[in-house]
Amino acid sequence: MYTDSLRQLTLQFGQPGLLQAIYLRPQRGQPCVSVQQAEALARQGLRGDYTGERGSSQPLGSKRQVTLIQAEHLPVIAALTGKYSLDAAVLRRNLVVSGLNLLAAKSLFKDQPLVLTIGEVILQVTGPCEPCSKMETVLGRGGYNAMRGHGGITARVIQGGLLQTGATVSYQPESPLPSQHAP
Repeated sequence: MYTDSLRQLTLQFGQPGLLQAIYLRPQRGQPCVSVQQAEALARQGLRGDYTGERGSSQPLGSKRQVTLIQAEHLPVIAALTGKYSLDAAVLRRNLVVSGLNLLAAKSLFKDQPLVLTIGEVILQVTGPCEPCSKMETVLGRGGYNAMRGHGGITARVIQGGLLQTGATVSYQPESPLPSQHAP
């Protein structure tokens, strides 16, 4: 019989995940570029991605520095839009992760932020990555609703470093996060 509290249960993941793909968006509205590795910049995002190039007035930078999507959701989105398969690049998310439930990585408790590590990179999960209206154009009629609940998550880069496809993605249970007032 399980006696763990809900707070404890939200910290437990059965296995690490795998970074399947990395996409950079050089400019807003331009096609994504698939790369094997990318540099994550603390408080900014990914070098070469338009979100990493713009500044933010928030002390730790934007809450949407990096976007992640669950590889296992791609066939679901394809099925919901009547497609046989789906190229992840059209969804415009930076990182495609398999084997780790990203939606469960969103904290239920404000005082208990969840942190993912990918190699030397540390990401703080900041929320869901809701679809935008462009999904109707990209995926066809109903594309926006097909993405709802399957759009992935957003994250902030706490510690930068090199991201490489094939890297292990894991939850870091007791990660020290920098102060909100850090320079």
